[in-house]
Amino acid sequence: MSALGHLSTPATVEPAPPPEGSERRRTAYLLLLPGGLWLILFFVVPLVSLIAASLYDPNGSIESGFSMTWSFHNYVDALADYARPFGRSLWYSLLTTAFCLLLGFPLAYAIAFKAGRWKNLMLALVIAPFFTSFLIRTLSWKLLLSDNGFVVDALKAVHILGSDGRLLATTAAVVTGLTYNFLPFMVLPLYASLEKIDHRLIEAGGDLYASAFTTFRTVTFPLAMPGVVAGTLLTFIPAAGDYINAQLLGTPKQRMIGNDIQRLFAAGAYPTAAALSVTLMAAITVLVLFYVRRAGTEDLV
Repeated sequence: MSALGHLSTPATVEPAPPPEGSERRRTAYLLLLPGGLWLILFFVVPLVSLIAASLYDPNGSIESGFSMTWSFHNYVDALADYARPFGRSLWYSLLTTAFCLLLGFPLAYAIAFKAGRWKNLMLALVIAPFFTSFLIRTLSWKLLLSDNGFVVDALKAVHILGSDGRLLATTAAVVTGLTYNFLPFMVLPLYASLEKIDHRLIEAGGDLYASAFTTFRTVTFPLAMPGVVAGTLLTFIPAAGDYINAQLLGTPKQRMIGNDIQRLFAAGAYPTAAALSVTLMAAITVLVLFYVRRAGTEDLV
C-alpha cells in the first residue's frame, strides 16, 4: 500500500535554469536599448526627414507647403548650382587636415614622450579652448588677423606681406581658423596612440644602429597609424561642414557649402538645402570608407 501511495504522488520537478547564452543576450539588448532609442529619435528620424525633404517639389514654399514629388533632379540642380563651394569645402578640409597633422603630430609626440611631469598640464592646455565657445574662438581670430592687428604689422615688418597686404577675408584666414579650431581633434587621438607605444621598440631601433628618422619611419609612425586615421577623420568630417570660419574670416569668395546650406534653409528653399546636405554626407561617407580601407586599419584608437 505504501508503495502504491508513493507511486501515485507526482514527483516535484525543478524548473530548468535558463540557458546562460540567452541571459547574456537579454542583458546585452537591455544595455543597447537606451542608446538605440536615442539613435532612432535623434539620428534615424532626422536623417529620413532630411532625405524626404530633398525629394520635395522645389516650387513649394513654407507658406503653401511642400509636396512629395520624388524630385530626384533636385540633386542634379543643386550640384550644378553649387559645385564650386562644394569643391572648395572639400579642398579647405583637406588643407585643414594636413596642417593639423603637421602641427599636431610633433605636439602629441612631445606630450607622449618628452613632457614628463608636465604631461597633464600640456594635455589640459590642448583641451583648454573647448572651455570657450566655438564662436568666441573664431571671433578672436578676426581680431588677431585684422588689418590693424599685430600679426599683420609683424608680417609687414619682415616683408612677408606688402604694404597693402592683408590676412583677414582671405583663404589663409579661413584655413587658419579651421586649423586652430580643429587641432585638438587631431592631437588627442594621436597622443592616445603614441602613448601606448612600447618604448623598448623605439630603443631597439637605436640598438640596431638605425637613425632617428629611420626609427620614426619604420617603428613610431606605423604604430601611430590608428591615431593618424582617427585624427584625420575627426578633423576632416566637421571641417567639411563648417560655415562659421568662412562666415567670420572670409568673404563670399571663400564661402563653403555649409554657408549655402544655412542660407538656403533660412530662405525656405528646403529641397535644395536638403539635397546639398545629403550629397555632402554621402560624399564624406564615401571618402571616409575609401580612406579607412586604404589606411588598412579598423582599430582607430
